[in-house]
Order: sequence, then structure tokens, then C-alpha cells
Amino acid sequence: MEYSFYDFLKLLGSLALFLYGMKIMSEGLQKFAGDRLRKILTAMTTNRVTGVLTGVLITALIQSSSATTVMVVSFVNAGLLTLSQSIGVIMGANIGTTVTAWIISALGFKVDMAAMALPLLAVGVPLLFSGKSNRKSIGEFIFGFSFLFMGLSLLKTNAPDLGKNPEMLSFVQNYTDMGFGSVLLFVLIGTILTMIVQASAATMAITLIMCANGWISFELGAALVLGENIGTTITANLAALTGNTQARRAALAHLVFNVFGVIWVLCLFKPVTMGVSWFVEDIMKTVDPAVAVSFKLSAFHTAFNIGNVLILIWFVKLIEKTVCKIIPQKEQDEEYRLRFITGGMLSTAELSILQARKEINLFAERTHRMFGMVRDLIHTTSDNDFNKLFSRIEKYENISDNMEVEIANYLNQVSEGRLSSESKLQIRAMLREVTEIESIGDSCYNLARTINRKHRSDMDFTQKQYDHIHQMFQLTDNALTQMVSLVEDEHHTVDVNKSFNIENEINNYRNQLKNQNVLDVNNKEYDYQMGVHYMDIITECEKLGDYVVNVVEARSNVKEKKS
Repeated sequence: MEYSFYDFLKLLGSLALFLYGMKIMSEGLQKFAGDRLRKILTAMTTNRVTGVLTGVLITALIQSSSATTVMVVSFVNAGLLTLSQSIGVIMGANIGTTVTAWIISALGFKVDMAAMALPLLAVGVPLLFSGKSNRKSIGEFIFGFSFLFMGLSLLKTNAPDLGKNPEMLSFVQNYTDMGFGSVLLFVLIGTILTMIVQASAATMAITLIMCANGWISFELGAALVLGENIGTTITANLAALTGNTQARRAALAHLVFNVFGVIWVLCLFKPVTMGVSWFVEDIMKTVDPAVAVSFKLSAFHTAFNIGNVLILIWFVKLIEKTVCKIIPQKEQDEEYRLRFITGGMLSTAELSILQARKEINLFAERTHRMFGMVRDLIHTTSDNDFNKLFSRIEKYENISDNMEVEIANYLNQVSEGRLSSESKLQIRAMLREVTEIESIGDSCYNLARTINRKHRSDMDFTQKQYDHIHQMFQLTDNALTQMVSLVEDEHHTVDVNKSFNIENEINNYRNQLKNQNVLDVNNKEYDYQMGVHYMDIITECEKLGDYVVNVVEARSNVKEKKS
């Protein structure tokens, strides 16, 4: 059987379809399901145990742990599941696979999801061309889902067909008598096989053939099963290539989980395999050796996964920390996610207000950080660094727009609940704060755009202009620092008047520089265009100062009414 370059290209094409499906599915989900699905998923994964059960259930239903973990990774990518919730579901998916193996060996029953992919596309097309954005997103999701399963099934079809040609693997008989070395070698073979075939069920079938033909012993079959558990994580890691940091972490958590399991089972390899043999032979009283071997492998597979979950379910937080260490958050990849408002409303409106308060604190800090970037931008000379920093400021501007919308929606939801009149006033003030903080983000972006225009021209500011800009930036930064400490101030210890004083300073300084600028341009100290850029920066800072004062006013009114 020749495996040609053409076959290899078909394999790559199947992988491309799979990744593309993953991407569209994730995007469709994000657009459509947002809150509804988040609520369902949050309810299903309230704690570790329910998370694991969810994973078992989904995998038993769709008969593929790869598909479940890929879906989980896409949920994490869409921000519908947190990392620790996803780890629970993935653990469950591993147990769910073993259910599939038992069903196949007992009933020979398997749902072929790929067969449903084309009919699903037929359902998806009218939705995709629908005018309503909601339906369109469902259509996208269905398309992504179908492509995903088509890709998965094509990957299996175009993989080198080892199931039909098991003699390709008969060479392994030469390596069966190396003691523990053989076991390790077979773990490796199992891993590579599953990576190639892309389906642990197919590798399981190959393992069964090899054991039934008596080429390898049950122990080495068990070693292959361990390898399959590592190999099966590759699908999710492939899917996560198109995802963000959190998605890559979720896929890595799957790998860490399985690798750890394989390590502890290898340490106790003899007792575990002997225990499984005893269970199948003495308790299930299976006499026929060929049947016994298939039962033993299924039982070993189940024991391995359930044992692994029982041990590791206590270490979800540790696994989370480990993957966060291995894949750190890139600065460029600051995916916007709300940190406190995630799982929908809290039990009481008052508590929800507290959550929103924390989120606003974070929002204020973010805009302050954004202003810090603007201050760096004016001194960045190399084109490459300048473009990087500018696009990061652009990204922050998008983040701040999204944060404003999400926090405002959340506060509107809260205000529909039963609230005291005091809380109603508080929410109104918080909505104003959010709008004004978003305006600060806009101002920072406007400053960056002005600096960008200046950067594109060949001219530069004079030293005197730079000094004035620095002075203005310093005043603005003071105003922002003061605002952040006020927004975070729970106990009314920060003096509000300081903010109003800084605002007066900014206004006076702006007026002074405006008059000075007219004189300087007349005296030909710099050309008119540089004067325009310069004044744009100064007036934008003054506007920013106004927004800061608006935030402070909104915040301090609440305080005065409270105190």
C-alpha cells in the first residue's frame, strides 16, 4: 500500500477543513449564544463534579471525546467557559470515551456524526442567508459544526489505513520481550498511532486486532491504550491553534491531565494490569480468551480514566496554575474578558452592584494604563515599535468599547431587579461613570492618532513644545491617578477637591499654551502644521481632564448621598 504525496495533501486538506470549522463555530457561538449559553454552561458546571458529569454526558451522546474537547476549547475561546470549568468538562470527556468503548464492544452501536454533517449544512444554508443577525449566527454555528465533523471524519478516512492492513504493524512482535522498555515503547507507538489516525476508537480497534491475533500480550495492549490517551489530546491542541491564550491553555490542560495519568499508571503498571485481569477473568467469568482480551482492554481503559479523574479532580486549581505558567498571557493577546461579571446575575441585586463596582475599578485602571502607552508612544522613534504600540492602543480602544457595553448591559439587568431607591441612584451614577471612562479611552486613542499623524510627517516638535506637552501629560496623569484612587475608594478617605484643583490647572495651562502657540507660529518658531498637531494634543488632554472630572462627579455624588 503506497502512501503518496497526494494522500498527504488530502490529509492536510481535511485538517484545514477541521480547523476552519472550529473557527467559524467559535465565532458563531460568540455572536449568538453569548449570555444564554453562558448561563446554561455556568449552571452545568457550577462545581467540579457537575463539570465532570457534563463532560461524560456530552461525550456519551456524541461518541467522540475529541469532538467534546474541541467544543470545550471553542467555548473557552468564545469566553463562555472559564479555564477551570473547562478542565472539569474535559476530565468528564475522558470518562465518556470509555462509555463509548463499552457500548461498541457490547452492542457495536456508533452514531456517525459525519453522516449528519451534510443534512445539517442544508438546514444551515437558509439561516446563513437570513437577514436576522441571530439566525445568521446560528447558521454560522451549524456550518462550523458540520465542517468540524466532516473534517474529523475526513481525517480518519485519509489517514494511512492501518485498520485494514494490520500486517503493517506485525513488525512490533520483534519488540515484545524487552521488559519495561517494551511497555514504554508501546506507549509511544500508541501515541503516534492515535496522532496519525486521529481517533482513539480506531486505535483501540487496531489494539484489539493485535491482541486477538496474539501478536502482543494484554500488558502491551494496555501500554498502547495509555499512548492513545496522550495521542487523543492532539486534536484539541490542533483546534486551539486558531484560538486565544485561554483556549490554548484549556487544550494544554487536557494534555497535562492525560500525561500525568499515564505517568502514575506506569509507576503502578503491574498491579493495575493484574487487577484488571483478575476482575475480567474471576468476576466477569469470561472464558473465551479473544473476548476476554477485548473486555480487559475496555476495563483497563475505563479504570485508567476514572482513576485519573478521581485523583486529579482535587487538583483542578493546580492544573490551572501549571498551564498558566507554561502559556503566559502575552501582552498583545490581552483578550478582553470581564473579570468579575461572568456567570450572569448574582442572587441579590446588591451583590451584583458590588461585582459591577469591581469591574468599573478595573475599567478605570485599564484606561489609565492606556494613557501610559500614549505617553510612551510620543517618544517611540523606531517604526516597528511605534506600529506595535499604536496597534496595542487601538486594541485597548476596542476593549474599552466592549467593556462599556457589557458593564452597562449588566447594570441595566440589575436595575430590573427589586432595588432600594439608594441603589437605583447608585446604578444611574455608575452608568454615567462607565460612559465617561469609555470617553477617556476615546481621548487616549485620539491622542495616539494625532501622535501617529505627526510621526508620519517628517517634522518634529521643538524642545519647548515637548516640555509643554510633558507638563500637560503629567497634569493629565495626576488627574487619572486621582480618579482611579477615587473610583476604588470604598471608605470616602480620598479628597474630591484635589481632582477639581487639577482640572483648573489643566484648563489654565491649556489657555496659556493656546495664546503662546499663536505668538510662536507668528514668530516662525515652528511651522503652522506642527502647531496644529501640538494644539490637538493639548486640547485633547484638556478634554480628557473634563471626562475625568465627570467620572469624579458621578462617583462623589453617590458618596454624598450615601454619607
